[in-house]
Amino acid sequence: MGEALTLLQDLLVLLLAAVPIAFLFRRLNLPVIVGFMMAGVLIGPYGLRLIREPAAIEALAEIGVVLLLFSIGLEFSLRNIIEMRRAVLLGGGLQVGATALATALITALAGRSWGQAIFFGFLFAVSSTTILLRSYVERAEIDAPHGRVAVSISLFQDLSTVPMMLLIPVLSGQGGASWPRIFSRLGIALLAIAAIIFTARAVVPFLLRHIVALRSSEVFIIFIVLVSLGTAWLTSEIGLSLALGAFIAGLVLSESEYSHQIVADVLPFRDVFNSIFFISIGMLLSLNALLADFPIVLLWTAALIFGKAALAFFAVRALGRSTRIAAMTALGLAQTGEFSFVLAQAGYPQGLLSEIDYQRFIAASIISMATSPFLINVAPRLGYALQSLIRSREPEDEEAGPNEAELPRDHVIVVGYGLNGRNLARVLRRTGIPYIVVELNPETVREAAAQGERIIYGDATRREVLHRVGAERARVLVLAISDPTATRHAVQLARQLNPRLHIIVRTRYMIELPELLRLGANDVIPEEFETSIEIFSRVLREYGVARHEIQQHVNEIRREGYQMLRSPSLPVIEAGELAEALSSAATETILIEEGSPAVGKSLGELDLRRTTGATVIAAIRDGQTEINPGPEYAVNVGDVLVLLGNPWQIARAIEILDENR
Repeated sequence: MGEALTLLQDLLVLLLAAVPIAFLFRRLNLPVIVGFMMAGVLIGPYGLRLIREPAAIEALAEIGVVLLLFSIGLEFSLRNIIEMRRAVLLGGGLQVGATALATALITALAGRSWGQAIFFGFLFAVSSTTILLRSYVERAEIDAPHGRVAVSISLFQDLSTVPMMLLIPVLSGQGGASWPRIFSRLGIALLAIAAIIFTARAVVPFLLRHIVALRSSEVFIIFIVLVSLGTAWLTSEIGLSLALGAFIAGLVLSESEYSHQIVADVLPFRDVFNSIFFISIGMLLSLNALLADFPIVLLWTAALIFGKAALAFFAVRALGRSTRIAAMTALGLAQTGEFSFVLAQAGYPQGLLSEIDYQRFIAASIISMATSPFLINVAPRLGYALQSLIRSREPEDEEAGPNEAELPRDHVIVVGYGLNGRNLARVLRRTGIPYIVVELNPETVREAAAQGERIIYGDATRREVLHRVGAERARVLVLAISDPTATRHAVQLARQLNPRLHIIVRTRYMIELPELLRLGANDVIPEEFETSIEIFSRVLREYGVARHEIQQHVNEIRREGYQMLRSPSLPVIEAGELAEALSSAATETILIEEGSPAVGKSLGELDLRRTTGATVIAAIRDGQTEINPGPEYAVNVGDVLVLLGNPWQIARAIEILDENR
């Protein structure tokens, strides 16, 4: 009973220290992880000594790191690894290999044994997946080119800790450790991973379906915790770490259709135990040792940040990415990570770290993590500055692409070949409108070019690239990329090159709209607002509101620059104002598709003017336009009819011409 009360008291002290510090760090936009570490420094055995049972706290911290790495595994998926395999394997392999090798050489020259030197390389090669994911999600850059590359490299770092953990006994010169035994253990580890994957795909989904059918959240949560902790225990039994087993379990379960619910249910447990884990890390730091060694700690920190960033920069450049993307990715990776602490705690008892080096590593890691948000914030500015400074030929200048003379006037420039870019390119190709695509992913460019797409590799934030695709002569520029910073730069640059260019921007959030309009965008389409428009349109349609009235609401919102949806409620439109608005004439085009009731009929037979009030003022067939076609004009598949009338009349005509609308 006394031990339980002591543990309870220690937890209360721990939480009392963590809450205010975490609140302060969040308000200062600093990583809460660093706040937890600072709380550990404050209450730990080298601080105020408020914790009576450090061993019990360490046991809870071990559960914390298991849940942390289980949730990190859930954030990834095996499908994403396959899709990003080049960035994961090549980029991650170069970054981890170069960082570990450079660190080992420098450490060996400083007088450490080769075993210790290689272990230092392992510690510094890994970055913080938690800080990386949280920072990029908050900045809406997780799907940006540098975000995807950084996450790919971080994933390789996490996976590379498997052989790193297995090599610790060899590096420490532990009795009985040999290369044959290491390879044997590695083979066992691979077989264990294969068994976990097989079990997860064959057994766990079967069990999950039956558990979900019970509709009991308690049973579901207990089962997920069982899978996480059970897999961690199994891997520890075969000589791997608890954390590694939990990460592998999360990685495999990410393929489950219940992965999002798993994340939601594990999140509260993870956050509580994570705070305990990082507080326990802070408890290891001695302030006296830090102050006594402060110049050396600063030297370690500087070498860690700048050296790791430089090596990551060259690794990303080796992937064919631009200078800007490489610089932004490198700064995102310039810190140590959660697995670094796991490795340190495994290597310290085996003599791979002295007490002094252990303290220096903890201090340098905490400082590098604390500076990480600042580096990520300045990364865009530094990336553009470095890109301007380096005038050597970038990869986009070497890719095959059209000369300026090959591009006609009034073409469309599509920046980004994701879902939006591909759909737009397909429609432009079918309608015969000239266009060219600019894409920053070299693999995507190669695949699309092989299929005959008019596409080049390039960074639309560079003047040379926009000039090369004829921005000065283009009619429309469409920016459909997921990098907010790059989007703003591209809008500003394109407007400088061509004041008459019509710039259409897709953005994620409404908050970005005013700045993009100020920089020169003509149309900004926020995804969240377009989603809201589609939702209220379908709700009104379900209640039988006329299609033309729904369209009026939609047009009103867009015409007012989305001001209506920014307000707490939609303004009331008086009947007289609505009638006056509807009385104004409008034009609309409609493509006649297979199955249309108008196919094979003449305009006289359709008699749209009498039945709807709308008039067909032009018809386009095979690129030829017939103005004011007569009643004998027969409508065929592929015709484009131009309608004139008020919105009500046009809506009724469209319903006749296309029953599917």
